[in-house]
Amino acid sequence: MKTKILKITIIFFLLNIFACNTSQDSGKGLKKEIVVEEYSLNQPADAMMREVSKIPSIISDSDEGDPKHNTEEYDKIVENEFLDAKSNPLSTFSIDVDNAAYSNVRRMLNNNQMPDKGAVRIEEMINYFTYDYPQPTAKHPFSFNSEISECPWNKENKLIHIGLQGKRLDYQDLKPSNLVFLLDVSGSMKNANKLPLLRKSLKLLLNELSQNDKISIVVYAGAAGLILPPTNASEKEKIIDALDKLQAGGSTAGRAGIKLAYKTAKEAFIKNGNNRVILATDGDFNVGTSSTSTLVELIEEKRKDDIYLTILGFGMGNYKDGRMEQISNAGNGNYFYIDNIKEAEKVFVKEMRANMFTIAKDVKIQIEFNPAYVKAYRLIGYENRVMAKEDFDDDKKDAGELGAGHTVTALYEIVPANSNWEVRTADNLKYQTTVLNENANVNNEIMTIKFRYKPPKSDKSIKLEYPIANEIVELSLTSDNFKFSAAVAAFGMLLRDSKFKNNATYDMVSDLAKKGIGSDVNGYRAEFISLVKTAELLNE
Repeated sequence: MKTKILKITIIFFLLNIFACNTSQDSGKGLKKEIVVEEYSLNQPADAMMREVSKIPSIISDSDEGDPKHNTEEYDKIVENEFLDAKSNPLSTFSIDVDNAAYSNVRRMLNNNQMPDKGAVRIEEMINYFTYDYPQPTAKHPFSFNSEISECPWNKENKLIHIGLQGKRLDYQDLKPSNLVFLLDVSGSMKNANKLPLLRKSLKLLLNELSQNDKISIVVYAGAAGLILPPTNASEKEKIIDALDKLQAGGSTAGRAGIKLAYKTAKEAFIKNGNNRVILATDGDFNVGTSSTSTLVELIEEKRKDDIYLTILGFGMGNYKDGRMEQISNAGNGNYFYIDNIKEAEKVFVKEMRANMFTIAKDVKIQIEFNPAYVKAYRLIGYENRVMAKEDFDDDKKDAGELGAGHTVTALYEIVPANSNWEVRTADNLKYQTTVLNENANVNNEIMTIKFRYKPPKSDKSIKLEYPIANEIVELSLTSDNFKFSAAVAAFGMLLRDSKFKNNATYDMVSDLAKKGIGSDVNGYRAEFISLVKTAELLNE
């Protein structure tokens, strides 16, 4: 194999800004050139890591967690408004199985810090938890569930709960995996809750893989390199040795790492297998082409090779959440935030198959509301997953992926048709009017769920429809699924100080969550109730 040689020259300009000059160099700019010696990207892992560690770090270790140096970034979220059901009867969105927002919010609350509003993506908080939906029995790999009851934070309105259950795989007949670990080993990854936690997390994943699976490791700092070519997962000692030799140092050339990882995955591609790049980083790309839009375009191009993407976020202080969330959305991927080893166990052990094996891609949901029963509606969360109604039938439009055994939950707050509530509407149209047909009043359907998905190896979507009857049950009689998801949604609105929170309180959230706690085998829901109390105390 032809050896690739890379020479990196980093120029630092240091300007003397002191008014009092104490040396003959005062007032002059100092120029320091650091040359990293040429090295082969195919060198053994320990040799390459020694070279990578020579590259100067831009981030100081002491800056992490220091509010004075906090450079975390979150995209602004503009909450969905209530829409008039007559003039806007269709609500279209891509599913979202990411749950990074919840564990990131948990990290902030556990550090006695109220989360940034941009960090609170309510749909990711809801979908952090699994729900007790029945397994699909038809030929399609999922089942639909729905419930309608009063809205806990606004008794005049109704809340519609929609649940999607992905089919579990036969774990005895799993297709082999080709996994490329793309690891950020830049200077900003030195802290204990970054690279050291990353090593431990990936070792947990290794224990879940079979001897037919293959692992590669690509690292990037000031440069990108392949430190472990495709290796059978059964060779655990060799893989662990490569992980243990990882050292953090240098700036972050994310684009180069992404390109090399996808190249590696493509060369080791397993036909009809599970081909995936697993990117672990704090998101702080600062060398080379690093704009979010450019990285998104790169990922969009790479997804055409039928290689999926998983993003693992680590750390605090300079965490770039918005960037990683956008890249994940573009790459047929999912996105998790690993704040502790228990979260790593959840992602890589307890829910590994759901997170790593895709059973349906480009999954879109379109709701058609019946204005005979609905005056207005609001989709709770999913703000950056909302799609134009025309996109639903366009197979070229990308959407989210559904993993094996995954659950997806969405909530709509509904203003009943007989409500006196004033809905914001546009001016009356000059050339046309909206007239309901006779079926709207006689079929007792509050809405129809339209659903599109593509099988993993197909580019042609399949469309399904499920009419939902206008059957309202008392809140006390709803399922644990309904109560708990409503509690999480209300909690998210409180954290965001949403204008739609109405009568929501921390006590209401806690009470509703306790009533919907269910079996809670792993204690995740009990932990949520504890976080609610923490947030309440921080707000006193």
